[in-house]
Amino acid sequence: MLRSLFAAAVTAVLAAGGAAAQDFPTRPITMVIPFPAGGSTDLVGRLIAERMTAELGQPVVVENKGGAGGNLGAAQVAKASPDGYTILMGTVATHALNPALYKKMPYDPVKSFAPVSLLAIVPNVLVVNPEFPAKTTEELIALLKANPGKYSYASSGNGTPLHLSGELFKSLAGVDMQHIPYQGAGPALIDVISGQVPIMFDNLPSSSGHIKSGKLRALGVTTAKRAPSFPDLPAIAEVVPGYETYTWNALFAPAGTPPEVVAKLNAAANKALTDPKVQARFNDFSATPVGSTPEELGEHVKKEIAKWAPIVKATGAQLD
Repeated sequence: MLRSLFAAAVTAVLAAGGAAAQDFPTRPITMVIPFPAGGSTDLVGRLIAERMTAELGQPVVVENKGGAGGNLGAAQVAKASPDGYTILMGTVATHALNPALYKKMPYDPVKSFAPVSLLAIVPNVLVVNPEFPAKTTEELIALLKANPGKYSYASSGNGTPLHLSGELFKSLAGVDMQHIPYQGAGPALIDVISGQVPIMFDNLPSSSGHIKSGKLRALGVTTAKRAPSFPDLPAIAEVVPGYETYTWNALFAPAGTPPEVVAKLNAAANKALTDPKVQARFNDFSATPVGSTPEELGEHVKKEIAKWAPIVKATGAQLD
């Protein structure tokens, strides 16, 4: 009798859970962006959140939670209820770089999340204050070699793709400059534009408007080839052979989120990427829309971890 009652109770709970997943979403969804407002992850996240809101019929509300190179925001989502109402705009930093950089991680990049969809590939860019004497990557390298340790560069934080872009540049170009970490690309850009720090590695989306307006001077993109939106801007690799970095954005839910919920989030995210307005905005800052299945994103994360671990080790970068 007791066994029958227990089985009936379990069946009822499972049925209720299935119904909840089928009705998802019935209330607002929080998209955690693990960096402050103003950077490329924030730009991509807000574009996708707005379009997903239309698709899902419930608000997708952006919450910026920066700190620890993206670890704080990612950990918040990893520990959230696996019901689909808290999702993460993950990046190469949160899921590939940080596991190699930090001695202790507050989450597992593979086991703590349910992959939803790979959204975009984003180039980085080397920029300087317009008053800075170097007008090309060649001139910058010459200036840095003539003045080792004199100049500094800003990034969105310790261990971020932008930090590693700078460290890889130093290593391959044979130059020395000081790293100034900020709590996100937005605050770093303010200081570079004002001249407090002369050099920065940034995501192209967050710098593109400032480059076009003349508030920043771009020296080169970090991808192996030139960016379509800035065809006259050389790739750093044209001057420093072998140099290549970039970032990506992807959507994740907490591990254990029901497959039906993941499927609805995946469909909404991938539909957002087909919107002409989203594609046009992505094109403005040279972000390439991707889209994927959850399984494809899961494989992408594993490949990125394997790719970046030796690069991080070669730079000698390590964070507590």
